[in-house]
Amino acid sequence: MSKMKYGVLQLGEHIEFVELPATHLYQLTALNQRLHKELDKLTASNVPSLPKVIAECDNLEIVHPQYKLHHGLEYINQLEQAFSAINEKAYPLVSLLTEIRALQAQLEQWYEEEEELSN
Repeated sequence: MSKMKYGVLQLGEHIEFVELPATHLYQLTALNQRLHKELDKLTASNVPSLPKVIAECDNLEIVHPQYKLHHGLEYINQLEQAFSAINEKAYPLVSLLTEIRALQAQLEQWYEEEEELSN
């Protein structure tokens, strides 16, 4: 199995942990920063609340049952669904969705290749 890394995300007092391939975590961090730069430009009423990536780490042991580890592809799929549901009229979401979907496709391919290697 390939090496995994972990993103620590925070929204208010809520903290989330996302597990991604070590080779792709930097992309999540960059995407997260880009989305936060653009959120204020969106005028739709259904803009999702987006946690900020506050840390990346090589090892993670969650010791409190309140916190869960999110699978990277599942997290990106939820992000894509949230942003594709935005009813934005004043700002084109195409570039943001393209970036989300590009990472989504890369992760899908990565997990498929990992599954093939483990069989």
